[in-house]
Amino acid sequence: MKTVSLSGSLRANVGKVDATAVRAKGHVPCVIYGAGEQIHFSADIRDFKNIIFTPDTNLVEVNIDGKKYLTVLQEAQYHKINDKLIHADFLAVNADKPVSVQLPVKTVGQAEGVKAGGKLIVKMRKLKVKGLISKLPESIDLNIEKLAIGKSISAGDINIDGITVLHPKNISVISVETTRAAVVEEPAKTATTATAAATTATPAAKPAAKK
Repeated sequence: MKTVSLSGSLRANVGKVDATAVRAKGHVPCVIYGAGEQIHFSADIRDFKNIIFTPDTNLVEVNIDGKKYLTVLQEAQYHKINDKLIHADFLAVNADKPVSVQLPVKTVGQAEGVKAGGKLIVKMRKLKVKGLISKLPESIDLNIEKLAIGKSISAGDINIDGITVLHPKNISVISVETTRAAVVEEPAKTATTATAAATTATPAAKPAAKK
């Protein structure tokens, strides 16, 4: 996984009044858990573009007054009306302990079913997985080249060394569904074949003329 940086400042006070003041300055109230004690800090909302406003999942190195913490984003809260980021929770991680994260799903190749007229459906854009940070990939890359119409890749089909997928095994992640084009194509081929056969068939013999 890639690591991005975030600079923050310790919050002297914690509470609604202080949080409102922090947000008024264009900053986001944040908390780091798992570092022995809860660390309350604030960070410029503009610095979250590579953390939240991205399809990727990254480790976050938080620098607070010169002290660094390697973390992953655990939860983000948004304003109910304008969807503006108003709070972020981070979990401190280390190399020896597995961590749970959401990783983006990416497809590799073109499915056979799509070539046949089907439609590729990515049902889960991200998967929750668990593993050591040294084992976590940037994304879950799934080869879909042999995926036919009506077939799917389920969570139980995904095997990555050192990674545990935290979803029921039968849940569908990617599938190829039939479309009208796929349904109509086969009868059209049959009709074409029948016409060709009729055209190339030997004409029936004419009845003999009466004497």
